[in-house]
Formats: sequence, C-alpha cells, structure tokens
Amino acid sequence: MAITGVKGFNDILPGEVEKWQHIEATARRVFELYGLSEIRIPILEKTELFCRSIGDATDIVEKEMYSFEDKGGNKVTMRPEGTASVMRAFIEHKMHALDPVARLYYMGPMFRYERPQKGRYRQFHQIGAEITGVSSPTVDAQVLTMLTHFFQELGLTEPSLQVNSLGCPCCRPNYREALKSFLYERIELLCDDCKRRYETNPLRALDCKSPGCQEATKGAPSMLQYLCDDCSTHFGKTRSYLDLVGTPYAINERMVRGLDYYTRTTFEMVTTMLGAQSAVAAGGRYDGLISELGGPQIPGIGFAMGVERVALLLAEKEFARRPDLFIAAIGEEAHAEAFRLMAALQRNGIAVEIDYEGKSLKSQMRRADKFNSRFTLIIGEDELAKSAAPLKNMDGGTQEEIALDAALIAKVIKVIKG
Repeated sequence: MAITGVKGFNDILPGEVEKWQHIEATARRVFELYGLSEIRIPILEKTELFCRSIGDATDIVEKEMYSFEDKGGNKVTMRPEGTASVMRAFIEHKMHALDPVARLYYMGPMFRYERPQKGRYRQFHQIGAEITGVSSPTVDAQVLTMLTHFFQELGLTEPSLQVNSLGCPCCRPNYREALKSFLYERIELLCDDCKRRYETNPLRALDCKSPGCQEATKGAPSMLQYLCDDCSTHFGKTRSYLDLVGTPYAINERMVRGLDYYTRTTFEMVTTMLGAQSAVAAGGRYDGLISELGGPQIPGIGFAMGVERVALLLAEKEFARRPDLFIAAIGEEAHAEAFRLMAALQRNGIAVEIDYEGKSLKSQMRRADKFNSRFTLIIGEDELAKSAAPLKNMDGGTQEEIALDAALIAKVIKVIKG
C-alpha cells in the first residue's frame, strides 16, 4: 500500500510551482522598491513567543498550534505566523540599536491545525512585511499602497482594500464594555466559541462566520465611535494619505483581527472570488508588541498574505516554463552533436531539451510540442553531411537553414535572444 502525504500538507508540483515563483519574485521586486530587505526566520520557536504575542484567548493558541516538547523538555511550536518571529529576531539581534526603523519582509511555510478548505491548509505559506520605528500615519498609508501595488503588478483587479481602526489601550476598553453590554442581551445567539470568548475577547464575535453571531452583532456599536482623539486623528490622516496617492479603499467597521497585538490601523485585502473565506492578505499596526516581547517601546506595522490563496486568484494565468530550444536528433552521431550543443547553449543561458532515448523524429517532434518549445533544431545524417540544419520558430511558423559550423552557438543564441 502506497504511503500518502499528511492531510493538509500539500505538494506543490511543476506546472503550479512556477506560479508560486512568480508571486514570490513579484513580492521581492515590489517590496524592495519600497526599501524592504528580506529576513529568514526559523520554523521552530519557543511556545512562549506565540502565547505572549498572539494572545492566550485566540483560536490560534487555544486550538491550532503545532506544539510539543522536544527531547530536551523544551516547549516548542512550529510557527503559526511570522510577525512574532520577526520581532523576536529584531529584539534578539538588537537591530533597533543600529536603527529602530527596520523594513523587513519574509516568505515561507506556517503551520496551524485547522480544517483544510479551499486555499487554506495545515501547512500553508505566507509572504509578509514588517516596518518598525515609525508611528506616523504616512507609513500606514505607504504599507497599504505597497500591498495594493503588489496585487496590481500581478495583474489582479481583485482583491480590494478594506480598512478599520481598533483604537489603542486607552480607548479600546471603553469599546469592549459597550460591545459586551450590547452582546449580553443577545448572548444566546452566539456560537459556543464566542460565548466562551465573551469575557476575554468579545470583539471576535464581529467577524465570526456563525449565522447566530452574525445575527447577534447586527447593529453593534462601531469601534470608530469610541476612538480617542489621537486614534481618530491617526485614522483620518491615514485615509487622507491614501486619498492623496490614489490608493483605493473602503472602511469596514466590523473588521477585527484574530491576534491580540493589533492597535489602530487594521486592514484586509478581500475578494469575492474565493467564497466565504474572502481575505487573501491582512495586517495592521502593533505598537505594543515589541515591548511586550521584551524589547524597547518601538511601534510597528505589517501584514501577511496567503500564497495559496493568491495563487488561486491567478488560476487562469499560464506560468509554466517553456524551453527556448528543442534539438531533435536522428542517429548516434547526431545525438552526440545534439548533446554537445545543448551543454554549450545551456552555459550561455539558453534553456534546451533533447530526446535521450533515440525515438523517431515524429515522436521527438511530439515531445517538442509537449514542452511548448519556442524553437526546434533538427539534426540527422543529411544535416550532418551538408553541415546545415533547419531551425524552426514554433510560434511564428518560420524556418531558416543554419550552418553547423564553429559559429553555430553564437548564431543560435542571436536568433533565440532576438
């Protein structure tokens, strides 16, 4: 009986992986335009890191983390998200001593034990960005503009940006009490999770997908009504800077984030193309997280996007690689020449495929079609005898004779590279 993969842990196969590479390359290119540098963080962290940063009352900590004791008795967790790890590295390596303003991005696998569904798996992949050391709303607007720019570079008209403010430790407690008072009259409508979180994290009822919770929260007070003067000013300036540079957005007063560390500006990129699970990227400001993890009082803002979900949005686009040249060779001497040419061209940056098994010309041309090769070169006994072979442009349908001489490599490179 064949061994299969673990449920929720997916293989990314050729034909699909090229799409992922395109997403990653686009993120690197766009993020570095905005001054960000890549950071690579470990998959395994101390469990305490996520309990302190994410919050004990969140679904991630309560139900979803892959946590265990290692052979030394240490409690460790496979990272469920990237921000806490990046901030741990920022503090541990004293990056703030060099410059409190750090602009970082990361990409890689995360792990959560949740029910696999469309675009969501137990091993999933995120691309994220974090900027520290700036409290000005201009950086909020820049982060949101960068994220929007990234999706534009992918050629996607969806998703669209939604923004909200979650206030700060000064004004959020008043809102929590107002929301609790509102929900108390409707508590029987709440799902079991939201009933349990009523005291510790009542805001989560606002984005719960349970029909009862959606009914219970209709007409609930908005956090925007309870913002203190500083938070209200910050949110207003963030929106004005977005307007200034033409970054489109909508305000979603019901938006809350599932992690406790968010303050003030929060946001999501949402789409109607993936069913009920509409968010493909999300984030916000976390001005207290770095100090909560033992670092200095430095503000921060960031986001993460799900690569699987972004890839679903690109489902109709073609990213499979195609070789520049397929060399069809008939006969042992021609096969040796094809192998020599292939090696020389590959060293010069030309992607080349050949047949390795001595199949018929018809079979080799079928294989060239399967590869969707841009050009084909046919070499057989006749071509070797007259020292010339046909080079065919498979896209344009044109063909030219090319001499099999010392200048062949340079000629082929010139034709293929245009």
